[in-house]
Amino acid sequence: MANVLRHLPELEGMELGYIQGLMKNMDEDQASLFAQVYRARRKDAQMILILTLIGFFGFAGLHRFILGQIGLGILYILTFGLCFIGTIVDLVNYKSLAYEYNIKMAHETMAMLSNNMPSTNGQNSEV
Repeated sequence: MANVLRHLPELEGMELGYIQGLMKNMDEDQASLFAQVYRARRKDAQMILILTLIGFFGFAGLHRFILGQIGLGILYILTFGLCFIGTIVDLVNYKSLAYEYNIKMAHETMAMLSNNMPSTNGQNSEV
């Protein structure tokens, strides 16, 4: 069982618990590889907060682009953050926006790594 805090010490709260559950069956090499890829793909909640605050001063929706929500980003730009109401709601919910994105990235990282790792069950796929 890999130690999550040794590989990803920056994680906190619900994200830490969730990633710990994903990494419980990994050996140290797998956990290290997962941590490297996940760290590169995850978004920090403080960065989402800063980008949301920028929405009040000129470029509403930047945080939605960073989170991969291109349609909502365009909508926020065209409607000035849905008349600032959407931006205010996102300011309140910035941690959950980051958490949802990071969980999605964790699943994509797990899928990517499981597709690239060789089978260890000893069976040969050739007939």
